[in-house]
Amino acid sequence: MPLPADTLNYDFDEEGVGFGAPKTPVAAHADGLSGAQKIALTMVGLGLLSLLAQVSGGALAGSWLGLVTSMGLLVVGAILAFWLQHRRSVAGIKHNGVFFSSLLARGSAAWVAGIGMTGLYVLLYWYPEYLGQPVSGGEPTGLIRVVDPLARLMTGYPASQWFLYGVLYTGAIFVFGVRMIMKYRHNRYQQIRTASVAFFQLVFAWFLPNLLVRFRQPYMEFNGVWPLKQDYLWPEKAAGQFLDAGAFGIFLLCFAVALVVATPVLTYFFGKRWYCSWVCGCGGLAETLGDPFRQLSSKSTRAWQIERWMIHSVLVVVLVVTASLWIDYRMTGNLYGSWSGPLRQWYGFFIGAVFSGVVGVGFYPLLGNRVWCRFGCPQAAILGLWQRFFSRFRITTNGGQCMSCGNCSTYCEMGIDVRAYAEKGENIVRSSCVGCGICAAVCPRGVLKLENGGTHADRYAGAATPITAFLDALEHKPKLVMPVAAAGSHDGDPAVKRK
Repeated sequence: MPLPADTLNYDFDEEGVGFGAPKTPVAAHADGLSGAQKIALTMVGLGLLSLLAQVSGGALAGSWLGLVTSMGLLVVGAILAFWLQHRRSVAGIKHNGVFFSSLLARGSAAWVAGIGMTGLYVLLYWYPEYLGQPVSGGEPTGLIRVVDPLARLMTGYPASQWFLYGVLYTGAIFVFGVRMIMKYRHNRYQQIRTASVAFFQLVFAWFLPNLLVRFRQPYMEFNGVWPLKQDYLWPEKAAGQFLDAGAFGIFLLCFAVALVVATPVLTYFFGKRWYCSWVCGCGGLAETLGDPFRQLSSKSTRAWQIERWMIHSVLVVVLVVTASLWIDYRMTGNLYGSWSGPLRQWYGFFIGAVFSGVVGVGFYPLLGNRVWCRFGCPQAAILGLWQRFFSRFRITTNGGQCMSCGNCSTYCEMGIDVRAYAEKGENIVRSSCVGCGICAAVCPRGVLKLENGGTHADRYAGAATPITAFLDALEHKPKLVMPVAAAGSHDGDPAVKRK
């Protein structure tokens, strides 16, 4: 007579009985790919072949058919391939071979990918003629010519390197956004957040700005905020292009100013995640295309110290440049004279192009996916200071449940040693935290929770007096540790925590 299902059979000998054959046979292909996956990858291959043929001057170059059979096949095929790949797998983070992967662990494939991405940015910024940028009113050629039909439809002008850049940027967020949504399909927060950054990139950063170009209005990305988009409030654009465009230009200027004013308010209620992880195009690319490389961010104390100095130095530079340009404008050019133009170009070259573009994206496979956001973005610096001292946002921890697996720290793209906080049951209140929520998504025991509290005063000892806490942080004064039962405690990086 068989025993009830809830009764333990102490006489069972598994070595003697064995496990037997699997009850449900597992269907598998010799190469591990389903028929649908093979079709998707075939689409990607044909898209690449068509793209190469058109770049070489093929007959379809510059036509809608050429665009559909190249970029169209690439995007649709890649989206389908990612969807099918992750549909067949278990949802969530997987460590399968991550640190043995040449691409994901700074191996030869990572260097090839990094050099390739960096090279593309170098060509876009400084050598666009090699991509087919037209000169002296000519027609585009090469890779730029592939997107020319779409450019003429959207803007009324021939394609340029910047239109190509927008298409590639937006396409990458959508393709790898599908990968992100399927990978974290068990987590509603990640799905909505990814859909949000894809929407803001498509509509606010690509469609509407190109519509402005078509109607001969000043170019503006509606999800860009000063000082990330530093020129929005520089005299040349604010007092020049915007005001010269009449009533609609004044609306654009007011919109840019309103975003600056709204920033501290939104950050107070929601932390910097409202922008860095839900709206920003830089964050959107980092969270989608850069997601496979998030474990590469350095968690060392040295990297944290470099981060604080660099990001706040860039913030100071952009504040000084903005103020000095306005002073020079009010003095009708008597402060800098002919140097005002080179000053703007200097910032645009070193910070806007080299740091945020070439290094910020090209180095994903080598330094992680948030290099620019962590070390250079002045907007992230402002949001971070406000979040650290004046925001309700915090990540609460349940130290009693933490088993020190380290998933949270490994996959923190901002280099925060999350586990050190979780083990102590302390709130995580760091200026660098972008609220991506991956630490909570990969925690196997639900230790971490992203919260917008009722007040900012209960996050750490001294949070009730944020001005004093800010001044103390500048002077590196230690703080008393708040009891875990009352709230969390935070005093800078846990690796250098003072007793």
